[in-house]
Amino acid sequence: MCVVCLHLDEINITRTHTLLPPEELKRDSHPRKASLHVIEGQMRFVDCGRGGLVRFECSNPSDFRIEADGVVYAARSLHLSTLPASPLVIKARDSTTQQQWETQVRLTPPTNSVMSKDLKEIVFPSRRTDGQLIRMKRDWVIPPINVPENSRGPFPQELVRIRSDHDKNRSLRYSVTGPGADQPPTGIFIINPISGELSVNKPLDREHISSFHLRAHAVDLNGNQVENPIDIVINVIDMNDNRPEFIHQIWNGTVPEGSKPGTFVMTVTSVDKDDPKTANGMLRYKILSQNPESPSSNMFTINNKTGGIITVAAGLDREKVPQYTLIIQATDMEGNPMYGLSNTATAVIKVTDINDNPPEFTAETFFGEVPENRVNVIVANLTVTDKDQPNTPAWNAVYKITGGDPTGRFSVPTDPTTNEGLVTVVKPIDYEISRTYVLTVEAKNEVPLARGIHFPRQSTATVSIRVIDVNESPYFEPNPKLIKLEEGMIPESALTTFTAQDPDRFMQQTLRYSKLSDPANWLRIDPNTGRITTIAILDRESPYVKNSLYNATFMASDNGVPPASGTGTLQIYLLDINDNAPSVFPQEAEVCEKPEPNAINITALDGDLNPNAGPFAFELAHRPSDVRRNWTITRLSGDYAQLSLKIGFLESGIYEIPIIITDSGNLPMSNTSYLRVKVCQCDINGDCTDQQHIMAAGLGTGAIISILLCIIILLILVLLFVVWMKRRDKERQAKQLLIDPEDDVRDNILKYDEEGGGEEDQDYDLSQLQQPDTIEPDAIKPVGIRRLDERPLHPEPQYPMRSAAPHPGDIGDFINEGLKAADNDPTAPPYDSLLVFDYEGSGSTAGSLSSLNSSSSGGDQDYDYLNDWGPRFRKLADMYGGSDD
Repeated sequence: MCVVCLHLDEINITRTHTLLPPEELKRDSHPRKASLHVIEGQMRFVDCGRGGLVRFECSNPSDFRIEADGVVYAARSLHLSTLPASPLVIKARDSTTQQQWETQVRLTPPTNSVMSKDLKEIVFPSRRTDGQLIRMKRDWVIPPINVPENSRGPFPQELVRIRSDHDKNRSLRYSVTGPGADQPPTGIFIINPISGELSVNKPLDREHISSFHLRAHAVDLNGNQVENPIDIVINVIDMNDNRPEFIHQIWNGTVPEGSKPGTFVMTVTSVDKDDPKTANGMLRYKILSQNPESPSSNMFTINNKTGGIITVAAGLDREKVPQYTLIIQATDMEGNPMYGLSNTATAVIKVTDINDNPPEFTAETFFGEVPENRVNVIVANLTVTDKDQPNTPAWNAVYKITGGDPTGRFSVPTDPTTNEGLVTVVKPIDYEISRTYVLTVEAKNEVPLARGIHFPRQSTATVSIRVIDVNESPYFEPNPKLIKLEEGMIPESALTTFTAQDPDRFMQQTLRYSKLSDPANWLRIDPNTGRITTIAILDRESPYVKNSLYNATFMASDNGVPPASGTGTLQIYLLDINDNAPSVFPQEAEVCEKPEPNAINITALDGDLNPNAGPFAFELAHRPSDVRRNWTITRLSGDYAQLSLKIGFLESGIYEIPIIITDSGNLPMSNTSYLRVKVCQCDINGDCTDQQHIMAAGLGTGAIISILLCIIILLILVLLFVVWMKRRDKERQAKQLLIDPEDDVRDNILKYDEEGGGEEDQDYDLSQLQQPDTIEPDAIKPVGIRRLDERPLHPEPQYPMRSAAPHPGDIGDFINEGLKAADNDPTAPPYDSLLVFDYEGSGSTAGSLSSLNSSSSGGDQDYDYLNDWGPRFRKLADMYGGSDD
């Protein structure tokens, strides 16, 4: 679909425009351009290759006419005065679809001559008429076009004319392509398709795009290529339109104090967007001002090309001027103050500290005092002054003792906060050796002094320290003290004298001794002289002796203020004597009834050491006589022997065999030990097969008797508990039967622990009612349960006994028999005497049951027969069958 421009505000007849109608853009999803070209009064309508027939009409046919090919011609010569005021309207109509396009052309006079005489021409290379190219020279190169940036116009501004030699015999159309023409950024360069004049349409910016590469084309009216495209390079000429800009507005640098002239400080850098190959981008630096101007106004200089700042004068002193502020200026045009553009930045230079000031003590002599024998105590604080920067290695002080402390008892560390020297005691000081110390202390810094600086006299000070005498503890020498003695010394034997020394030589003090630790309580010490004597026999085999050493601790105390004490240890090495007889080991063994195998290996235990122990001599005792008859002993070595059966068979049992063992001490000691041997039946492996291992394991007669006694006591306790339970049950039953008739509870409400839901819920064992004789007679009135108001005792009658065998007899017979027996019992209540009851309260919250009576036959029934049942039922007869009174 061809798109035709429908709207045009103004058109110059010497320019070329491309129009895009908005309405067609909305109707066609793939619009194509329709170009309207006006050249010297001529206009051509391009239909974009539409196949249909398009007819054109002009609104002013008297002055303009339009041909079928869309070219508009001037019908007559036009002058400025004869140009119509209204715009020229041109219509295009499709004969097939009747679609119509319309555009307006505003005619304006040309501003410049169309064909400038002095405009540079670029001619396409020659080409043969038959279409073959003529070989170009190798040096035929189109020179670039230079266009200055930031041009003020007027625009469009002609740059060059592009021409082909073929334009003499036919009409050609010229165009350019590339960035800046038909590619982004578009609209910068335009070309007159008729004359080939290439123009720039707006100001250029070299800092944005420094050059453009375009390609020029020449085609005939049918769009056929006439010439090969040629490349056109347009360079944007730089103008000084950008000021220098510093990378940082504030630059920070440092320089040590006392630096020599020429010492490098820092480098400042500025950039200029203009072309650095031209004067527009060539910068020069200089220092505008220095603050403060001390000691001179020109302490620094700057390299005008590189921006490097160096010192040019001596006298930098941080203690006087710690910081300098410089104003730096950068100017382009090689620093030309008239044409160049300038900018400024600030350079802050800090003067760093060097150790050019030694520390100096605030006083020549410092004083302190310390008690003797105290360590890690600060004696004195040494203060210094240093003009260097605080908390730097040039200010931090380091103290050193140079004299007065040959044994190294003091040190002087530095307080990191105050920079003071802390004179500290690191080894104990003895007042009795030295009462005062005079130290020489030197103060330096962590880093050496600068060259040419020397330490003054004030960097050395004297420290006078006075030692304070205190009461020191006595000490034993040597400690521990070792003595060697034979064991067995009798009590009250003198061992040694264990005394202590008092280090306080200048104090008149006395010492007293006491015992602190004596585990076996063998020793005693004289409180005044320290003489140690025994109070018991010393025994090397005591459990308090370890590896023949016995340790005892004693204390010495002085009478100073406050009192002081010290301890000492006495070690007694006890030499062994033959004071322990050997004994057999093991003490129990097993042997088979038959001789084979029946040997027992034995040895001996002796608490003494060699040579008072082994080798041992073993022999059987002479009594009892059957020992040597049944047994024999054979010595295997100095410490071992073998016991075996001498006879062919020995009855099973436990035998105690006396064995005499003699040691090898000077004045040997002998002892008769008993070996407990179990003789038993053995299997083929020689192991006992009977069940007497318990006896062989060492359960003697005493152990067995003890076990039996425990079993008997346990049985007695169980029997007593059963008797007590039976007796308790009898007492409970007797209390239930000892209810006096006068205490009949039929007129009272009874309280039971169990409440049921009626007779249907009660599962009674009626066999108990059929056999009431199963109750033991003794449980009726057990011994000791009597009323307080009871008559004197009489022989109790025998109540009828019923067989324990179950039978379905009537319970009435049993009741009658028991009733007769009770009537004849003089001890059974009631009888005519005062009865004593427990008081249970003033009444009951429940109503009286006396108001209850039989609703049917209660009043008609005869209750007089109850009198015949005995005194127990007479009250019932009186209640129910008696008269109204």
